[in-house]
Amino acid sequence: MIKTDVIVIGAGAAGLFCATEAGKRGRNVIVFDHAKRLGGKILMSGGGRCNFTNMYTSHENFLSQNPHFCKSALSQYTQWDFISLVNEYGIKHHEKTLGQLFCDDTAKDIVDMLLAECKKAQVDIKNRTEIIDIEFVDNRYIVNTSQGAFSSESLVIATGGLSMPKLGATPFGYRIAEQFGIPIIPTKAALVPFTLHEHDKAVIGELSGISVDASASCNNTSFNENILFTHRGLSGPAVLQISSFWEPGQEVEFDLFPNGDLVQDLLEQQQSSPEIQLSTALTRHYSKRFVQAAIPYFELENKPLKQYNPKQLQSAAEAFTQWHVKPNGTEGYRTAEVTLGGVDTDYVSSKNMQVKNQEGLFFIGEVLDVTGWLGGYNFQWAWSSGWVAGQVV
Repeated sequence: MIKTDVIVIGAGAAGLFCATEAGKRGRNVIVFDHAKRLGGKILMSGGGRCNFTNMYTSHENFLSQNPHFCKSALSQYTQWDFISLVNEYGIKHHEKTLGQLFCDDTAKDIVDMLLAECKKAQVDIKNRTEIIDIEFVDNRYIVNTSQGAFSSESLVIATGGLSMPKLGATPFGYRIAEQFGIPIIPTKAALVPFTLHEHDKAVIGELSGISVDASASCNNTSFNENILFTHRGLSGPAVLQISSFWEPGQEVEFDLFPNGDLVQDLLEQQQSSPEIQLSTALTRHYSKRFVQAAIPYFELENKPLKQYNPKQLQSAAEAFTQWHVKPNGTEGYRTAEVTLGGVDTDYVSSKNMQVKNQEGLFFIGEVLDVTGWLGGYNFQWAWSSGWVAGQVV
């Protein structure tokens, strides 16, 4: 049996970052991962450019049964700390929108940085390794793997959630939590596109590829970004954001004219161009293809503006600004960016991610019941939770 100080299971963002920090403290660290390629989720994130943090990160950008849990880690290791590290490595980046920071070139820059940090800290990374089981004997963790048995004082579970199974996501982390008596907050796919019922899908599917600015609202929460029509339903940033707040059977309200007053706009057009059709007036704001599908879908008459009274114009505008959709469901973990729910944070120290009644056992990153909004927040949670655990493992 090979003895070491720290074993980290999961070579994703949180696991590699934690391993680096522990290694810097002189701890002997081994990281195990079952994937062939390290950092798969990092590499494909942000369209291959990795939205690695958000300049406006605060605890308010996270969902959890305990909304205060993430405060300590986020304040101990901030977005500015990670940005400094990125700058140290000369990785060029830019703000895309709403504080979201992306690599100028490729997400591989972030993976290369993490691996370089691991190398400097003399972290031993063993990928393509299956974990057979874990035991706790004489205050040490025995990890039986396809490469033999290893033991450590500290064990860090950084195996992520259930999203994107093609990249190797499994419920492994939840099983380990349950083995040590820690409950799991029920999980569901989050930051995920909606699928639609047939009557909506028949029309929406024809609009595949079109995006419009919109505000999406559900359960007293709204996000103002764009939505994308797909052949299966609805996607785009506003949809992904609101999906984390939506429950099956509920409606989502979309305002497809979020930055102005469509009623006033149509009334003004009626005054200035009374002969134009409603469809023509609407194509000043939307694509022709979208308007041609939306008018019959919303059961609107297409006639010259002069033939509408103010109440009728208001109704036409409200069809676009108060569009209620009841999704059929979501695309599930297959395309979800993250998993909502996870290891119950009541059982974990918010200061260093150690299990309260099981010394030496740590959970970090997405496996915990901490889920960020879209926009780099989940990566920042990986860095912050990994960093705080790395100071004490």
